[in-house]
Formats: sequence, structure tokens, C-alpha cells
Amino acid sequence: MTYQVTTDLLTGNMIIDNEHRQLFEAINALLDACARGQGRDKLTQTMNFLESYIAQHFRHEEQLQAQTKYPDAIRHKRLHEGYKQVVSEICQELKRTGPTVELVGKVNTNVGGWLVTHIKREDAKVAAHIKNSK
Repeated sequence: MTYQVTTDLLTGNMIIDNEHRQLFEAINALLDACARGQGRDKLTQTMNFLESYIAQHFRHEEQLQAQTKYPDAIRHKRLHEGYKQVVSEICQELKRTGPTVELVGKVNTNVGGWLVTHIKREDAKVAAHIKNSK
């Protein structure tokens, strides 16, 4: 299964949507590598990218929330921090155990699945607030 950026995942904010696309492309590249039997080789590269890019993306989202005085920014930031912790834990496990099929599954579920849910539930509210604040 690959992740498709469908209309229900678009926030309407070009910066945020482009960054979401980059995250999904990285996860999809890993899943594609898995389908070709090369997932373990791709896992370290993908996790290194995701760990740094997620931090950058969340900074951008949080800056937009601050600029527009998003009323739920503190709770939203806590969600980001929890997600970064999950990604960090997967990276630490990867360093301890090396690339495994189980870790690829965790990336798919805990990183990709979380991202879809977060965009639909949380980022959509932020995007609506940003749009209404203009």
C-alpha cells in the first residue's frame, strides 16, 4: 500500500501540502523498496530523512500557528512532540537492531498511518484557521 495525497489530505496551504507530499514520498519510496526486496537497505536512509524533515516541517507548521494565533497551538505542538518521540524511538531501535521487517512495519503504521490521521483531524483545523484569519 502506498500513500496517495488525496483531496482529503490537502490543507489548502501550499507550504504545508508540499511538505506533506515530501513525507509521503519518502515513506512510499521505502514501501516500494520493500516490494522489491530492498526495504532493509532503504530503511536507514528513510528514517534519517524523516527524523530531520519532520522536525523542520513541524517548525513551519508551528510558526504558521503562532503567526495566525491558532487557539489550539499548545495541544497541537504536544501532538508533534509525541510524533517526533515515536520517530526517534524507531531510529534508536534501528541503531540497536539494524534494519528489520518489523521496523519497516512500524514506519508504515506509526509514521505513515499517524501522518494521515493527523492531517485529516488536526492539520485540517489549522488550515481552516489560517484561511479564516486572512
